[in-house]
Amino acid sequence: MTRPIRLGTRRSALATAQSSQIARALEQQAGRPVELVPIVSEGDTSRASLSQLGGTGVFATRLREALLRDECDLLVHSLKDLPTADAPGLVIAATPARADARDVVLTRDGVRLGDLAPGARIGTGSPRRIAQVRRANAGVELHDIRGNVDSRMQRVRDGELDAIVLAAAGLSRLGADIDLALEPQDLSGWPTAAGQGALAVETRSDIDEDLFAAIRALDDPATRFAVTVERAILAGVEAGCHAPLGIHAVLRGEQLSVTAVAYGREPGEEIAVEHAEAVAQEYIRPEGGSDGADSARRVVPRRASEIGTAVAGRLLDRGASDLVSPSTTP
Repeated sequence: MTRPIRLGTRRSALATAQSSQIARALEQQAGRPVELVPIVSEGDTSRASLSQLGGTGVFATRLREALLRDECDLLVHSLKDLPTADAPGLVIAATPARADARDVVLTRDGVRLGDLAPGARIGTGSPRRIAQVRRANAGVELHDIRGNVDSRMQRVRDGELDAIVLAAAGLSRLGADIDLALEPQDLSGWPTAAGQGALAVETRSDIDEDLFAAIRALDDPATRFAVTVERAILAGVEAGCHAPLGIHAVLRGEQLSVTAVAYGREPGEEIAVEHAEAVAQEYIRPEGGSDGADSARRVVPRRASEIGTAVAGRLLDRGASDLVSPSTTP
């Protein structure tokens, strides 16, 4: 009997939905069953805010430990939650086609964020979203919020909060029954977290060739290129994934467009960089490394990393590090 492929996943409804989506696609590619292996991370058990927990990697560490100990064969992460540094012995083998990267504001009655009355209570624990909400409406009150999507929405239904900010991709993947009014935020004026809307399928760098090839078949080159640009910007500014930094890149055909904004505490205190260029097709396909077995499977499009590093340099030249350092995080 063929042994099932073991896919490690957090227990949350969203993580399970994302993992199940990848499991179905991988079963078709590999011709083998895929079973989910639930794993509990610190981010799942602690009620502290993500910024207090350290943000970067809080959901990934325990899962990666399980993967390295051969408790599972692969993981599915929300890419925005992953540290930008390589994890020794592991490789992101696929980034499937990206879902909607936008944030959405949810309210009971459809009042737009900018029109909410002074003192309206907005729920979000993200320093970036806090900064963006303040720019849209300086009179509202910000409240830190944790919990799953349903519990967050219930706090709006119950009147405890007047609005919350969530990722559109998570709502879509959950197939949530949404009885609240949604106001999507335009990415040009409200760029989101690096990698938001994208999934990362991670495995060991020494995984067998057949399984690696099946996972690689799930990769979308345009998504891979865009999120590599975004993560290179994040790494170049040396900001964690929960820093007040909005980044969005999109590749349509060969045309790349990038928006990156570092936010300070006060409305108007921000540094923005826009970048656009045509990218030849030969640079879009990922390239393996040449310095050992591990790097041979680090299928990262080199040109994307170069672009992201250059954009990060422009942000730093304009003083972005002063805005995204921990001492200035909203």
